[in-house]
Amino acid sequence: MSGRLLGVLKAVGMAGGAITGGWMWSKYLSPVVSASTLPSPDREPVLKWDYNWDKREPDTGGGPLDNDQDRSFEPKLSSKKPTATRHLILIRHGLFNREGKCDDTQRELTELGREQAEFTGKRLKSLNLPYTSLVYSTMKRATETAQIILKHLDPNLPVKSCDLLREGGTVPPEPAFGYWKADHLYYQEGARIEAAFRHYFHRADPSQKEDSYEILVCHANVIRYLTCRGLQLPPEVWLRFRVHHCSMTHIMIKPTGQVTALTIGEYSHLPPDKLVGWEDYYFKELQKEQFIKKNDYINV
Repeated sequence: MSGRLLGVLKAVGMAGGAITGGWMWSKYLSPVVSASTLPSPDREPVLKWDYNWDKREPDTGGGPLDNDQDRSFEPKLSSKKPTATRHLILIRHGLFNREGKCDDTQRELTELGREQAEFTGKRLKSLNLPYTSLVYSTMKRATETAQIILKHLDPNLPVKSCDLLREGGTVPPEPAFGYWKADHLYYQEGARIEAAFRHYFHRADPSQKEDSYEILVCHANVIRYLTCRGLQLPPEVWLRFRVHHCSMTHIMIKPTGQVTALTIGEYSHLPPDKLVGWEDYYFKELQKEQFIKKNDYINV
């Protein structure tokens, strides 16, 4: 066989292998993750980051004027750019009493829940960060958790409570789970928790000179929703990750409007035997008995 013919056969074989290999891979790539959407240097992002998500981008607020439109009365954001970074440390409350049909006033922390809060307070103290404030949900379990944590922090730390941070339904999760609430309650409570996001999640004001570290003691649903919104993820994914009792979620908001989750549901400060929560028992029973009915609500 001549060298020229051998070269032609090799070329044909390589081309056939590439075609076959491409066909084989296409069988296993979903319509969403196809060869055209795999990362490449010149690939456009599926969803670009919105740097003006908090509506605080400098020199915005007016927009282009129509010919006959006067916007001189409209306020405009300052042209000064923020220089400080905001840190939000979201802490879930400790394990609490769920016996019977008790209301919020009876849902105090269990002995384990108090221990979890003690470990969290010690962890925050050991980090030695310049905390600027602590805000807690007005629900009993979050209030008690905050009170225990505060024993380990600067007694002069500004502290306040906030109804916006109370637990509730945000949006129906996707995929659906045995976790449901009447639609009108999602509608009402979701608006409140969205208000909490708009109130607490934003870049620093230009007048802020130093980085801030704010602690928010609240609830699992609230933390998961705020995290999704802050990272510009679809809020319906909030139930796809778990947040342990007294875990810490650390969100950093840069002056540019970029948001980074430094930790999500981090619990390394808790000994393994302190991670036991009611969910471990509850979800096992749920799988066996399927006792959750439509419009019932799991309040975590």
